[in-house]
Amino acid sequence: MSKKEQHSFSSVLSINPYKDDYVKGIAGALNTVASPTYSKEQYVISYLNTKSFINSNIALSKNIPEDDLYDAIYNKAYDELGLDQAVMYQIEYIETFNRLDEDNRNFHVFIIDPLIINDVFKSAVDKVKYIDYITPSHLLLKALYAKEIIEDSGVHCFIYFQENDTFITIYNEKDFVYTKSINYSFVQMHERFCELYGEMVEYEDFIRFLSYEDLKTTDNPYKTFVIKLYKEIFANINDILTYVKRALDIDKIDSIYIDTQLPSLTKIDEMAEVELGIKSSSFNFNYGYLSGEAKHIDHLHALMHLYASLTEAERYSCNFTIYHRPPKFTQRESGRAIIFSIAALLLAFLYPVSFWTLTYAQSLQYKLLEEEYRNVHIIKVTREATINSKEAEKKRVAALVEHEKQEYIDKKNTLIKIHEVKVNYPMKADLLQILTKDFNTYDVNLETAFYSEVEKSEKSEASKDFRFGLVSASDKKMTDLIKYLTKTYGGKFHFSINEISFNSEEKLYFGELKVSLL
Repeated sequence: MSKKEQHSFSSVLSINPYKDDYVKGIAGALNTVASPTYSKEQYVISYLNTKSFINSNIALSKNIPEDDLYDAIYNKAYDELGLDQAVMYQIEYIETFNRLDEDNRNFHVFIIDPLIINDVFKSAVDKVKYIDYITPSHLLLKALYAKEIIEDSGVHCFIYFQENDTFITIYNEKDFVYTKSINYSFVQMHERFCELYGEMVEYEDFIRFLSYEDLKTTDNPYKTFVIKLYKEIFANINDILTYVKRALDIDKIDSIYIDTQLPSLTKIDEMAEVELGIKSSSFNFNYGYLSGEAKHIDHLHALMHLYASLTEAERYSCNFTIYHRPPKFTQRESGRAIIFSIAALLLAFLYPVSFWTLTYAQSLQYKLLEEEYRNVHIIKVTREATINSKEAEKKRVAALVEHEKQEYIDKKNTLIKIHEVKVNYPMKADLLQILTKDFNTYDVNLETAFYSEVEKSEKSEASKDFRFGLVSASDKKMTDLIKYLTKTYGGKFHFSINEISFNSEEKLYFGELKVSLL
C-alpha cells in the first residue's frame, strides 16, 4: 500500500475466498480469524486463482497515446481472443518487455467475468463489506523481489499446490513473464490418486496422508501410488517448462520454488530437484512475520500481507476489486446532495421564487419519468410473457417432433424386418430344394444343414452362408457334385469344401460343403 495508506490503517486482513479463511496482521504478527467483521481501520486484501482468468499477451504499436491505451487493449483483447461481445469483462494489464519485439509495446492482460468475482467473494463481502485490493495470485510473488527476500536474478519458477488450483509462474529478472494453471489441485490430485489406487479413498484421508506422512519413511500402502502421482505431475511440469523456454527464448530455468497450501513432512522440493534436474527450494521464505499461533498459515496469506506493505510503485497495478470503500463525505453523491440541500435551503430564503420554481420543475420531471417507467414496465412484462409463451410452445412442438421421429424409426425398422423375412425365408427354402435335388441326382446324402449370417461392417452387407454335411459311398460322386454345382450356380453362389474324409468302419466319405450367397 502507499505511504498514505500505511498511516491510515492499523491492521491488514488477508482473505482466501476459496476456503473462506482469514488472517489478520498486526504489528508484524499473523493470526487466523474465525469470524472477521468490518472495520474501517483495517486494510483488506485478497486474490483470485489463476484458473479464474483468461490471460494472454497483446502487442500494441508504440505510437498509441497513453490516454488511448486502455481502450486499445480492451478492443484488441475482444478481437484477438474472441471474447463474448455480450459480456462486459473486467480487464487489467501489466506491461512486459519483449526484447524480440522492439517495435511494439507488449502487455500481459488478465480478463475475468465480473460474475465470477461476485460468486467467489460473496461470503467474504457479507462479513467485511469492502475489499481494498484483489489481484491474481501469481502477482503476489512480486513482493519477494520488492522486499529483497529473493535477491538472485535469473529465471525463477514458482509452483504452488492449493485445494482449488495449482499454478506455475515464471519470473525473469524479477519481472513476471508467464503463468499457467495446471489440473493438479488437491481435489484433482485426489481424483487421479483414486484412479491409480483402483478404489475410492476418502478425500480427508488423502489430505491427511499428504500432510502428515513422509514418503521417505512411511509404510502406508498409499505411498507407491502417491509417488506415481507426483512423477506424473512433474512430467507434466517438465513439458510446460520446455514449452516456456522455447516460447519465451529462455536458455534455462535457474531455480524452482515449490510448495503446497498444506503443512507437509515430505520434501516436495527435493523430489522436484530429482525429477526436473533444477535446483529447487520450498516457500519457507523469511517473510518477516511471526505467527501468533501454532497453526500452519497458508503461504499466500503471508505473501498478501507482504504485498500490502508495498508502495504503489513497487506493486503491479492490477486491482480487480469491485468492493470499494465509500469515498470521503464530500466526495460521495449523498454527501454532495446534503451539501447542495443546505446550500439550496440558504438560497431558498434569499430566492423563494427560484426555489419554488425549481421544486415544481423537479416534481414535474419526476411525474413524467414515473409515467414513462410505468409504460415501459408494461411493455417489458408483456414481451416477457410473450417470450415465455413462445418458448413453451417451442418446447412442446420439439417434443412432438421428437416423438414422431421415434415412431417413424420404429415403423421403418419393423418394415425392414418384415421385408427381410419375406425375402430371405423363401430364398432359403428354394435354395434347399434345388440343392437337395442335385444331391439326390449324384447319390450324395445330406447329413446336417446350418445357416448363418455375419455382419461385416456398416457399409457392407452381411455374409450369408449355408453349411451342408454330405455323406456318400464314393468320393468321386461328391467331387462330381461340387463341379456340377460350381458350373451351374457359379454366378449366384460360391461353393467350397475343405476336405473329404473316409470312415473305414462305415466305408463312407464325409465332407462339409460351404455355400456362400453372392
